[in-house]
Amino acid sequence: MAPKKGGKKNDKPKATKSQADPLFPARPRATGIGGAIRPQGRDLSRFVKWPKYIRIQRQRAVLYQRLKVPPSVNQFTNVITKNEAMTVFTLLNKYRPETKEARKQRIQESAADAAEGKGSSKSPNVMTYGLKEVTAAIEEKEAELVCIACDVDPLELVMWMPALCRKMDVPFMIVKDKARLGALVHTKTAACVALTSVGAGDAGQLNILKDLAREKFNNNANLTRKWGGGIMGLKTQAKLDKRAKAMALEEAKKLASLGRA
Repeated sequence: MAPKKGGKKNDKPKATKSQADPLFPARPRATGIGGAIRPQGRDLSRFVKWPKYIRIQRQRAVLYQRLKVPPSVNQFTNVITKNEAMTVFTLLNKYRPETKEARKQRIQESAADAAEGKGSSKSPNVMTYGLKEVTAAIEEKEAELVCIACDVDPLELVMWMPALCRKMDVPFMIVKDKARLGALVHTKTAACVALTSVGAGDAGQLNILKDLAREKFNNNANLTRKWGGGIMGLKTQAKLDKRAKAMALEEAKKLASLGRA
């Protein structure tokens, strides 16, 4: 028989695992997203890379504060209060436009009544929306109350509308916001809406809102004169205050020296 091949013995000693030092425990760092890199107790929202549309919104808001804003643009920062808005939207909600299904059903019912010899039903009183329709209603003095959104982008779409309402003596309001107006008329957003007629039961409420609109917007000369913006940042304000104090101190020293002389 052939002799068995004997394997070489491993003479190297086995490495013993080093025991962890209790005074200095190992803290492995997880460098992945949301790992152990985040420092505790700090607000990191400043370091977040926000989406582009959010950055544009914030930059625009800062620019509107820093730059001098002419009155025709600045008037859109003056909106009705929360309680007034609730009253306005409660009235507007009663005169929402028909949906496609409701309009189709009404036309079918009207056609069926006409075929049976009955009188056809009249179309309901609904608000007008959209730039072309609202502008036509203002120019023809059919609009009873116009609501303009404060956050239309670009603002040039509706910047001229308050001046047109003043010229045609049509009450208007600037409200928050285009998404809320759009929800009334079954669209995503709406730049402006107008009430052309209301029922007899809502005539009193409409007159109150018209008086409010004339008082706060139509006849408010301050809106067409007051400029906006010109508000510096906190660092610039601190620098200007420091400079003003230094100049006042220097002036006081000068007066004191002149007084001694």
